[in-house]
Amino acid sequence: MTADSSTTLTPAGEAADFFATVRDFARDYVRPRAIELDRALPAEFDWELVREGTSIGLMRMGIPKESGGLGLGAVDMATVIEELAAADPGVALIFGGSGLFQTPIVLSGDARLQARYLAPFISDEPVLGCNAVTEELAGVDLIIPDNAIHAQDIMVARRDGDRYLLNGTKKFITNGPLASYASVLANMEGHPGATGLTCFIVDLDQPGVTRGPVADKMGYRACLGGELAFKDVVVPAENVVGGELGGWDLNVSQSNMCRITCAAVSTGIARAALEKAIAWCGERIQGGKKLYQHQFSAGLLAQMTMKVDAARLMYLHAAKIADTGVPCPEYEPAVAKLFADRAAIEVADAATSLLGARGYVRDFGMEKILRDSYGPRIYEGTWQALSIIITEGIYRSEDA
Repeated sequence: MTADSSTTLTPAGEAADFFATVRDFARDYVRPRAIELDRALPAEFDWELVREGTSIGLMRMGIPKESGGLGLGAVDMATVIEELAAADPGVALIFGGSGLFQTPIVLSGDARLQARYLAPFISDEPVLGCNAVTEELAGVDLIIPDNAIHAQDIMVARRDGDRYLLNGTKKFITNGPLASYASVLANMEGHPGATGLTCFIVDLDQPGVTRGPVADKMGYRACLGGELAFKDVVVPAENVVGGELGGWDLNVSQSNMCRITCAAVSTGIARAALEKAIAWCGERIQGGKKLYQHQFSAGLLAQMTMKVDAARLMYLHAAKIADTGVPCPEYEPAVAKLFADRAAIEVADAATSLLGARGYVRDFGMEKILRDSYGPRIYEGTWQALSIIITEGIYRSEDA
């Protein structure tokens, strides 16, 4: 591995050319702007970056070829997401979050929904989507099925003839402040807690939708997150994905798939930190020797390299299983994310130590990577929630 390394495993076949284009985009376009993107105000959101990424295909990676997309599988998409995240994880989330909106539509197999809501992402004009699940009080009650009965103040969906009315508020929604469309989980009226979850595809530019303030996040600042409030928002019945009460199964499947790309994001953050440490330790001289030639520094670099390589192998393993079996497994993506999330924080921490004062000064970029490293531990399952999922998987296999 060099200080300007790419992933050690690159896609083959048709995906190889696309990956090479993404690698150039990440290295030459995104990385030089990373600090600027981190410091920009929400009103300065970089639509030109989205346009450039859209033009090379990043908004249509997971859309099937028959619908005009690239039809990439889990392995290829995760590898691409790592490449973006190594340049700026916020940028990876802009495109990944839009892909998350597309996922239920792709899974639905509904030709009408696909024609209506995937088409905007095929064009070169920038458009964002979001996946609106998170709520103020729900937390893991929307992740762990046994907790569903205990969920509080969940967005409510009420049937009204051939349409539904949505009421409630979604919090911390990636791309929410700027997205045109959302896949929304709401609880059917009359069902306690979140036991009646149903997925709706919603046009956000309609009466009743209010966008709250942009979240002032610690990291991932290139990607805007915020609040979406719904008041009697009308959704036609044909925009339900998976039928009434089908939201839980859909959310579980989607979360399992998403944890693979989340692990790839964490791996990209860890890799970015490692690359900075490798570059610095290869030029900084102390005691008459370069830093990497000192035993303590060498030990840290070896441990960091081990964690990055292991995190990558774990998400690729989970992705390969997802590509070859249906449904997407629960255990392997959870394990990959749990390990990669921890690796991101530990590698970023070690790199900050190796860089010394430069690690603490914003202009050198390491401080940003350290802040970014804590993001993956929050979304798509905290380590506590993942631990429950993993442990249940262990005992299910024991009982089988």
